[in-house]
Amino acid sequence: MVGGGQLARMTQPAAVALGVRLAVLAADAGESAAQVVREPVVADEKALEDLTSFAKSCDVLTFDHEHVPPAHLKALEAAGVVVRPGTNALLHAQDKGAMRERLSAMGIACPRYRVVADPGEVARFVVEHGGHAVLKTTRGGYDGKGVWLIDTDTAPEVVAEPFRAGVPVLAEERVNYARELSAVVARSPHGQAVAYPVVESVQKAGICVEVVAPAPGMPSERAVEAQRTALRIAAELGVVGVLAVEMFETTEGELLVNELAMRPHNSGHWSIDGAVTSQFENHLRAVLDLPLGSPDARAPYTVMVNILGGDLPDVYPAYRHVMARDSGLKVHWYGKAVRPGRKVGHVTAYGDDLASLRERAWHAADYIRGDIDE
Repeated sequence: MVGGGQLARMTQPAAVALGVRLAVLAADAGESAAQVVREPVVADEKALEDLTSFAKSCDVLTFDHEHVPPAHLKALEAAGVVVRPGTNALLHAQDKGAMRERLSAMGIACPRYRVVADPGEVARFVVEHGGHAVLKTTRGGYDGKGVWLIDTDTAPEVVAEPFRAGVPVLAEERVNYARELSAVVARSPHGQAVAYPVVESVQKAGICVEVVAPAPGMPSERAVEAQRTALRIAAELGVVGVLAVEMFETTEGELLVNELAMRPHNSGHWSIDGAVTSQFENHLRAVLDLPLGSPDARAPYTVMVNILGGDLPDVYPAYRHVMARDSGLKVHWYGKAVRPGRKVGHVTAYGDDLASLRERAWHAADYIRGDIDE
């Protein structure tokens, strides 16, 4: 697995259970996964020489993130390395412009968009779409980074900021949506695929703070529509591994695809405790072409709340309190130094009373963060 973040860290227990050795290429020995994986390789994830050396010891190469240069991955494939997902599929998670173009050609509903060359084009797009728009760098953005909300009176220097990244800029309409959803699927090389329950995700400042599985109050036919869309995208793009399709449910009831991720995803973390087979295990099963496991939920509802760094640099005393207060919670730590707003772990609760689950999970996350003291 290229990348030593929390996704690789959470993949390690699944690898142990499957009897698979997970090798990790990390940028730093202190990264999340490097703390728990045997003999991590510390090297430059964006250097072809380091990637080639790492791949020689692996049967299959997969990813913790999408930021490996596509040209390097093509070179690895040309040299016979098994890369999953492959470069032709992964491009659509690396490049938002390519993703929008391909999905639109497939007839998949997306926000209206345009790749813009300069602030003048942005201004015209804003006027054409009701005075509001979203600007995104086509490459490199995550957790709210590389995204700007603008309107007709946004300062010129703000409109110009996305163009400084040196990559194409995508302008999209500002969608009126009721909530955000995520459809996570897993697909193997020979086409076996499974779909997890569609979840509702709550975002603040571009960062996912809560996931509820399944999405509350969602009609079964709409959930099936979302799952079918995700499965179709996975099949037509040739995805191998986990694919997360983030969607808007508009105020008119339409489903629009927002983003794609071809790896385990934050909206699937609930599955570690709440599903028969976690997204991490199914990702490994898929890239190794093993039979996929059941994605079914273990309980009527599972709530996952991200723990974001706050005012408490030492979270251990708070962790002990949370464990003692509610023995039914599951707390997962990422081995990261605490910084304000940084994802340092998550809390999961599952059962049949959604309101109680939400209250319990949020209380734990808020206490660890230092927002409450009782």
